[in-house]
Amino acid sequence: MIAIIKYNAGNIRSVQNALNRLGYESVITDDKSTIEGAEKVIFPGVGEASSAMRYLKEKELDQVIVKLKQPFLGICLGLQLMCAHSEEGDTDCLGIFPTQVKRFPPEDKIPHMGWNNFEQLSGPVFTHVNENDDVYYVHNYYAEVCENTIARCSYIRTFSAALQKENFYATQFHPEKSAEIGEQILKNFLEL
Repeated sequence: MIAIIKYNAGNIRSVQNALNRLGYESVITDDKSTIEGAEKVIFPGVGEASSAMRYLKEKELDQVIVKLKQPFLGICLGLQLMCAHSEEGDTDCLGIFPTQVKRFPPEDKIPHMGWNNFEQLSGPVFTHVNENDDVYYVHNYYAEVCENTIARCSYIRTFSAALQKENFYATQFHPEKSAEIGEQILKNFLEL
């Protein structure tokens, strides 16, 4: 069973629909025991960091997530909340990845929205995916590059397009909105 974490953030249904297209059933939940017992966990989200972290803490999901041992995938806001701290709402996050989430400077159009590529890919989630393939992004904040960066993207700044540490994976882009490339990345994660 695949658990999709419900935590007061948007975009959850589009992730579930992408899993359905790939032939996988999932449950949207904020129940601790359901999440702990899942084979895979997906942590999607479009929203604001401080209110999302507040919901996680109210449900004690912040304590559950960091202890999980099964494959875990954060998407967009999910990735940002897996970092140490976000400038959005001056928010202390889960601290899985030891990096900061910063706001793009207003030197160009923000949010970073639409199709862009990634490079310097590494790890099993990028099997059968090519450098410079385009994926779909929409975000005002970005995670700085760190030792856990497994893909990079450049938009105003070079940032972490994807991160990985042990069983924890995360993408700043939306694989569920990234056509065939995104489906391949989701499939790779689901087959870990």
